[in-house]
Amino acid sequence: MLIARVFLALSVLTLILMFLFATLYSDTCALKANARQYILLLIEKSNVTDSMQRAVQADPTKSPVTKDAAKITFANTTLKSPVYFRTQSTLVPAMDKHNFTSMPQWEFEDLYRLDPQFKQSECITSLRNSSDPEFTKTFIPNIQLFLQSDHLNVSEWNRLYHFNNPFGYMGMNYTAIKAAVDTIPKLNSTQLLPVHTGTEDGCIRCAVVGTSGILNGSRQGAEIDSNHYVFRMNTAIIAGHEEDVGKRTSVYVHTAHSIISSLILQKKRGFKQIPTDEDIKYVLIPEGPRDYNFLESLMKNRKIPSGAYRGRTPRKYYSGHFNESSYYILHPDFLRYVRNRFLKAKRLQSKSWWIVRPTNGAFTLLLAMQTCDIVRVYGFITADYQKYPNYYYDTKHTKLVFFANHDYRLEMNTWKKLHDDKHIWLYLRKSDI
Repeated sequence: MLIARVFLALSVLTLILMFLFATLYSDTCALKANARQYILLLIEKSNVTDSMQRAVQADPTKSPVTKDAAKITFANTTLKSPVYFRTQSTLVPAMDKHNFTSMPQWEFEDLYRLDPQFKQSECITSLRNSSDPEFTKTFIPNIQLFLQSDHLNVSEWNRLYHFNNPFGYMGMNYTAIKAAVDTIPKLNSTQLLPVHTGTEDGCIRCAVVGTSGILNGSRQGAEIDSNHYVFRMNTAIIAGHEEDVGKRTSVYVHTAHSIISSLILQKKRGFKQIPTDEDIKYVLIPEGPRDYNFLESLMKNRKIPSGAYRGRTPRKYYSGHFNESSYYILHPDFLRYVRNRFLKAKRLQSKSWWIVRPTNGAFTLLLAMQTCDIVRVYGFITADYQKYPNYYYDTKHTKLVFFANHDYRLEMNTWKKLHDDKHIWLYLRKSDI
């Protein structure tokens, strides 16, 4: 009798344990299935259900993805509003760019933050007043150019986390990026350059100067300097080349890598410091985590505590000319807009999609187009690039290197089309002698 009772008790206990195990296993599977279904929901437009679409408001500012961000305006001219990102007090599930076989296409791929402080140009002949329907469909005059400290919260992180750097924050750490963005001082104005004193027509005239060998022996220096403002980027060597590239710099665009590596690698060529003109504006392209690390230490005036540039002091690279009120960080939305609207390379459909991005020169040229009314472009790649050395400061003919992360031919064709359509003027040399 005792043995029978013990056996019965063990049987009941076994059944209870089996039930608990089955319940736990079922819940775990359900969680995995939900997580998998959520990721698929975000990745493929076709997986978004009708009920989900009805839950999203037509106005992006009313959408759950942006409800935590106060008074944000978005440009979304080609795609629907973003899908629902669940509770905005939690971060979206982690994503790895290596898990995608090509650039993922999101419902909100072409959704961009707009600048609430934007002011329309008074220049009648401004490139923004173009009547070209193709250009006006592509160009967003009031896109948010610069990242500010109040732009990043959980909602915005969840939106931008779906894009790889520098177009968003995929795979990055929220706490680290937020700490860097929080150090950005509030801009007095998002207008990078004012109308030049004494200009009666209200037009801002700018020159964008690249480093292409087409400027070697060009004698374009005086013409470049005659513009109201001059944009330069990367290894902007001027000493000894003034006759070809001019002397002035109004805006210097760079990444943390380009400013550090250029000063190291090109020191022998005379590049001992970046341009430090009076009233110069510095613009940082936040290329990845190391740029945000660089940014945070720059604003806190300290050495970089960890990462690729550990121990370096960012402010020393500005030779005592760093000024918070004249320092700008490009917004990931603007960088993505440049890629999506102007320079969408075919290699984005390959497994190495995440390394592909426009050049720093491309970002600089489009920044000038968003900032200036009349843009003249010098030292950018042209169809006859083989006739010239790689860089204008090369002492002998060197072959142009096409790096895998940039589509140089696409950029070359884009600049030529903008020139032919009279949105910019591109220095072609053969027609300017």
